[in-house]
Formats: sequence, C-alpha cells, structure tokens
Amino acid sequence: MKQYGVLVVDDSAFMRRAISLMLETDPRFFVIGIARNGVDAVDKVKRLKPDLVTMDIEMPEMNGLCALEQIMKTNPVPVVMISSRTGEGAQETLQALSLGAVDFFLKENLIRNQNGDDQSIDFLQRLAGIVEAKLPSVISKIKLPEMEVSIETNQNTELIFIGCSTGGPKALQTILPCFPKDFPIPIVIAQHMPPGFTKHLAERFDSICQMEVQEAQNGKEVKPGTIYICPSGYQTRFEKIAGTIVFKVDDCDLVNELYKPSIDITLRSAAPIFTDKLLSIILTGMGVDGAKGCGEVKKYNGKVFVESEESCTVYGMPKAVLEAGFADGQFVLSQMYSKITSFLL
Repeated sequence: MKQYGVLVVDDSAFMRRAISLMLETDPRFFVIGIARNGVDAVDKVKRLKPDLVTMDIEMPEMNGLCALEQIMKTNPVPVVMISSRTGEGAQETLQALSLGAVDFFLKENLIRNQNGDDQSIDFLQRLAGIVEAKLPSVISKIKLPEMEVSIETNQNTELIFIGCSTGGPKALQTILPCFPKDFPIPIVIAQHMPPGFTKHLAERFDSICQMEVQEAQNGKEVKPGTIYICPSGYQTRFEKIAGTIVFKVDDCDLVNELYKPSIDITLRSAAPIFTDKLLSIILTGMGVDGAKGCGEVKKYNGKVFVESEESCTVYGMPKAVLEAGFADGQFVLSQMYSKITSFLL
C-alpha cells in the first residue's frame, strides 16, 4: 500500500496533535512534518515535499491564505484548509478555494470527532481521494467524440444545471464569469458544502460574475438571466405550479441522502419538468452523486456533459456518470464554456 506524507500546519498544538492522531489511524498516511505558521509551512513544503498539506487559516507571522498563495506559485501541492464556520471564516475559506486549495474541513467537526466515527472516517476518505486522484491513471480513459460530431445543438434549452463537489468552487470560477449579463437561460448549481457556506459562495460569485447570482429560495420562480446556488443543508427541487416553475427548498431527508444539496434529488425533479430542454453538467467531485440523476435526464431526452479527468481535482462524479453511459460529451474545464455556448447556438 502506498503511503502519503502529510504536512500538518496549525498554530495550535492541540489541533496539530488532533489531526496527526487521526492521520495515524489510517495506514495510507504518515505525518511527514508539522508547521506552526505560514512561513514555516512554505519552507517545509519546499524541503519535505509532502503529498498533501492540511492548512489552518488564522496563524501568526503569515496566515494560511498567504502561505497557500506562495505554495501554489513555488511548490504546488494539494492543500486542504481547516476552517471555522463563522461568517468571516467562511469567506476566507472560499478565498482559499479560489487560490487553489482543493477542499476544506470544519475545525469544530475535527475537534469533536477523532475516534473513528463518521466525521473522522469522511475526513480520511476525502484526503485519500484527493491524493490518489493526482496519481497517474492506470485505467485507460474512455474517449468520447467532440460535441460538434456527437451532439446536435438545442436552441430550446430552458435550464442549465451544474453539479460539483471537491474542487467545485474553483471550477465554477473558471466557467460562471464567462456568461454575459443578458444570458437568457437560468443556471442552477448544486455544490456540496456544509450549512452556511453557499450564501457566501453566492455573494462571492455575484461580485465577479456578469449574471446575477443568488441562493435559491423556496417558492421563488426560476427566472432567466440568473445563476442560482442550491443552499447547503437543504434539498432543492423544482415544481411547476400553474405553468410557472418554482423552487422547492426544504430540509426533508429524502431517503437519507448523504448530501444536502443532493445533485441526484435536484436532477430527478428537473428531468420530467424540463425534459429535452435540460442540459446537465457534472464537474469535479468525489463520490457518485449525480449519476442516478443524469440517468433521469437521459430518460427524458436531456443532454449531459461531464468534465474530463485531465482537469478534475477528483475524477469521481464525472467518471460515475461516464461509466454509467449517461454522458453525451466530456470536456476539459477550459473548454466547457465554449462547448456549452456552441450547444446552445
């Protein structure tokens, strides 16, 4: 079994020990070193060459954001942030994701859950998924023809749906600002995040996008020219009432779905309403959420694009859709916007 060296960066001795103890319970990891601030982290990334870094945000001398920015410029390595749930902490976390961090974990969850429960297992599984995703693929990649060859254009598209998880905020930042202010089709996004973070995500994208960006709200009409972020901690579905399509947002568990928002749940409700006028796009993410939902999209003659392995932070969700036979095209992230607009022409 390959072992991965992790550099643990935190100014708190308690947090350094808590994270190190969790890592040591998993034979896939070993702690290659610890750092007490950003200056120490930048130096040890260069010298120790870890496979992965866990990075606190608030630290003396140099904070985690500055350290992350330097590491990405000089010695790029997968970095996951250890975040607080507070408003300021959420904003800094989103900034870290835009600077190149691949994921984040809530500090309070790590403090509470260190003894092999679901939270600590999830922490270790997500870390493993991140480092393993960066290994050369030993599976031959499935190649699909370019969109212009395999997919007819659809000028009648009424909804673009985007689902993503690990690496999603940075991927979205590549695509969403490209859409012009007068883009006539609503875009709905389901991004896996803890409760409270999608509000800040919507605010951040609203400040950098040409289209208006807001969180989806229960009972509100789905309007053209707007990007909607499904709120974390809730499930988002679509309903057609007297000819008007509105959001239904609630905290219903719906067969104990792991994710809130769940891509599958949103797509299952969208497919029969939008039918062949739905374009679903699955970007980077761990797990298989979205595969069943894309099956429903295809059942109602909608189209499905997935992100290629080459540009994914974690090639889990797109791969699941592709291997299920539901993808009409797969494209690297840098091409995704042009492929979307070409499809709509």
